[in-house]
Amino acid sequence: MGSIPIGSTMDSKKLGVLGEKIARDYLKKKGYKILDKNYFPKFISGPKRGEIDIIAKRGDIIIFTEVKTLAGNSQIISPEEKVDFFKKRKLIKTAQSWLMEKNFLDKKWQIDIISIKIDYNSSPTQQGKAKIRAKIRHFQNAIF
Repeated sequence: MGSIPIGSTMDSKKLGVLGEKIARDYLKKKGYKILDKNYFPKFISGPKRGEIDIIAKRGDIIIFTEVKTLAGNSQIISPEEKVDFFKKRKLIKTAQSWLMEKNFLDKKWQIDIISIKIDYNSSPTQQGKAKIRAKIRHFQNAIF
């Protein structure tokens, strides 16, 4: 999957960026066409502002994807469980905003969740870096 220097840690922002890259690569391998990433509505600001991590298309369906990434094996909660009722509402409104901006209101669409658990293997590569392994779970049409 990839590697990081042995002994280094990753803050939550970098972990999220890594998770989104892994998710985009995963979707591309599955035949999705990436249309947009890290979309914020232009006309909404403040704490209620939402973001869509990945917007893709497969066939005639536009897929808005929320990516949740956690590192290590000790989490009590799985990544996808972090998408609560309020996050779901925000995702729906943000997806509708993107559809309005692009004039795609007549298109079929859905919201998926991609859950990623990152495991850093402690055995170094020849370059002195730890291997990264990612467990990916894709929940299609998870929010409606």
